[in-house]
Amino acid sequence: MSRRQQILRLLLRYRNAGVFSGLQLDGGPLRRTAPPADADPTQFVADLEALGTTFVKLGQVLSTRPDMIPPEYVAALERMQEQVAPIPVEQVRAVIEEELGAPVARLFAEFDPEPLGCASIAQVHRAVLHDGREVAIKVQKPDVAAQLRSDLAVLRNFASAADHLTRIGRRVRFVDWLDEFAKTLRMELDYEAEAANLDRFGRHLAPYPELWVPQPLWDLCRRRVLTMERVHGVRVDAIPPVRRTEQSMLPLAAALVRGYLDQIFVHGEIHADPHPGNLRVTDDQRLAVFDLGMVAHVPPRLRERLLKVLFAAVDGRGEEVADEIIGISTRLEDYDEERHLRLTGQMIARYAANGTLSEGHVVLEIVRIATACNLRTPPELSLLGKALLNLEGACRLLAPELDTRRVVEHQLQHVMRARFGKSLSVANLASEAMELQQLLRTGPRRMSDILSLVAENRLQMKVTGLEESRLMENIQKVANRIAAALITAALLLSSVLLMRLPSGLFLFGYPALAMLLFLLSVLIGLGLILSALLFDRRTRARAHEERGRR
Repeated sequence: MSRRQQILRLLLRYRNAGVFSGLQLDGGPLRRTAPPADADPTQFVADLEALGTTFVKLGQVLSTRPDMIPPEYVAALERMQEQVAPIPVEQVRAVIEEELGAPVARLFAEFDPEPLGCASIAQVHRAVLHDGREVAIKVQKPDVAAQLRSDLAVLRNFASAADHLTRIGRRVRFVDWLDEFAKTLRMELDYEAEAANLDRFGRHLAPYPELWVPQPLWDLCRRRVLTMERVHGVRVDAIPPVRRTEQSMLPLAAALVRGYLDQIFVHGEIHADPHPGNLRVTDDQRLAVFDLGMVAHVPPRLRERLLKVLFAAVDGRGEEVADEIIGISTRLEDYDEERHLRLTGQMIARYAANGTLSEGHVVLEIVRIATACNLRTPPELSLLGKALLNLEGACRLLAPELDTRRVVEHQLQHVMRARFGKSLSVANLASEAMELQQLLRTGPRRMSDILSLVAENRLQMKVTGLEESRLMENIQKVANRIAAALITAALLLSSVLLMRLPSGLFLFGYPALAMLLFLLSVLIGLGLILSALLFDRRTRARAHEERGRR
């Protein structure tokens, strides 16, 4: 209950601070709404950090939703620091020994008690294996998983209430968004999954020799312990000017963009957080990429639609962008298709004419316009925009002279060729040949069956757009409310008539029976009004939701 009160105080404190005023919710012209004058994004971030691990991670995820959060809050959340006081090394040793089943002295030749880094979830220590290799050990802090589960349960209750009672909740669907956040957070708590991400990214980025992903040591990896190769290098935001004169950073930046676009559109994985803290320029002139705990997986069909969106945006085809977004999104109540098509087309035209607008900003602007027009986009679209935005930021730090837009256009063409070549693989061709064989075998028989039904006048078509059970349920609700309203009116009329009859019992100075009937009618009437206000609007909102065409 104490934790619930802390969270509730935070929500009440910032309910009118403009945290979710990143878009205008009425039907007027689309514009960014500035937060109130007394809003303090820095204090909001400090309050999130004070509530601990769950809210630090929540702030990081909120920074990926510029369609909900105004720019001032996004900038403050992106600067959120996870540096916290380190836990005693004895607790770290206990977790390692519990997970790996052996003493630290037997597992490692050296173990540095001073941490290399300390965040809200994990602590990283340097160690040396018995064969002389230097490694970094990421150890999950004790009891952090239990605290995260508890906080997420509380947040889900608040999110459910917001979805039912607020307009922005019905539009954004906070519960779905929080469930996605919880799933990603559970993956980040599983260091075996992160080790698999490191291994997979290393194989996928192997065609780019400028990039290096430190590999895990599987024998020393468990759910709460990750042991990987140690990275020696300089953060991309701290490269000395002298080194820039000795080594051009342009090939590293270009390889980073190309490799990440391959990872997203060919292999279907989005690492939405390639920020400077996760990138190092190593001593052997390569760019190291690590900290791959939060990776989203994109299904093949959605991957193709996202690729079409980006390709159409780069080519300046605004109507096609809008059509693809409609196809992968959910249309809510009062969806304004004409406004959505117009605003998307105008924005893509500006992007095509203006070379300063980046691809990441374009994707996030697409999300913002769709949300403002009552169209709920898939979370992968926001992650794609955030990943592209972070890539562009990292490339500016590495090589400001890089033409990121040109690299993206060329790489998208390479991705299309790679996908086309993949579609011509033996496995795909065999699968399509089997489908064609099945069609040729069953097609004539099915055509004959249809013609027979037509000749015998027995052809029937079933329309499933109207659900009979839902219709009968709604009719029954209407009948119940009419009956309750008639009973309320009868009770009220009876109480008025009974007021004139003499009685020995009085309540509040009126005949007791008449007063009881009057109070009963008032309670029933108020119940009907509250039911209509609280539940009818929610039912109407859900009934008008419609998935995009597949």
